[in-house]
Amino acid sequence: MRLLNIIALLPLLALLTAPPLCAQVTFGPSGEEGEPLRRQKWLLPSLDTGIAAHAVLYRPAGAGPFPLAVIAHASTQNGLRRAQMPQPEYRPLAAYLVARGYAVLVPERLGHGATGGRYVEDQGGCDEADYARSGRATAEQIRLALDHLRKQDFIRKEAAIVIGHSAGGWGALALASADPKTISAIAAFAPGRGGHANDEPNRICAPHTLLAAAAEFGTGARIPVTWLVAGNDSYFAPAFSKSLADAFRRGGGKTDFRTLPALGSEGHWSIESEAGVKAASGDLARALNPGEPKATKKP
Repeated sequence: MRLLNIIALLPLLALLTAPPLCAQVTFGPSGEEGEPLRRQKWLLPSLDTGIAAHAVLYRPAGAGPFPLAVIAHASTQNGLRRAQMPQPEYRPLAAYLVARGYAVLVPERLGHGATGGRYVEDQGGCDEADYARSGRATAEQIRLALDHLRKQDFIRKEAAIVIGHSAGGWGALALASADPKTISAIAAFAPGRGGHANDEPNRICAPHTLLAAAAEFGTGARIPVTWLVAGNDSYFAPAFSKSLADAFRRGGGKTDFRTLPALGSEGHWSIESEAGVKAASGDLARALNPGEPKATKKP
């Protein structure tokens, strides 16, 4: 009799000890369109199947289909700052792109802000930083966001562009080996990792490792990169940024390096401002329309 009671209790025991069932993650719009620029919140796939990445989407008027621009945001090794990070929006840059007919997606990556989750882009400590692994993790998240939007009826399936800022730009470099039919151009604003080591301007963790990773990303790169940096960037100064671009080029990557005017008190963040977008507009136009003649390279 006792054995029968135990057998009868087994299904209940299994239910009580089973891992909790997670609510199904739903992707797509998570709110109504609003102003400016038909701004709309979206939820996207992430590298963690149980977590949806938060994003904002901007669109021109009309039904499309529109070419897609994905903006990849900056990051930080500081966990508290990442957790408190507001949803990246890059509104001046988005407005520039929407005016040129692009739908613009700004996805938030794992380990940041409202998306939360594990920080998969962790580069490690200063002495043993693994910049190549970090950049590939960023690139994979950009790719997931891009692939999901390409499935939407209002988005063109080909010739998307990726615009990355700082760590997002570093991930964009790692994405340069993707299919050029899917991504036609990449623009990277001050791409890199490890800048402002210990919060000190013009100090970079393991710069030799960063240079080696840039050369690695250049190997097999098939998408042209427009590389932009402000004259007063204290995270990745123009001279060091040019060294990174040269390393990427030596690895086999094709890049057009440009130095923008000094803007504000810290040029690293200038692409988030209207003045920064205006300063970069000529180079962005050439990146979006590679058939146009290019001016002589700036130093």
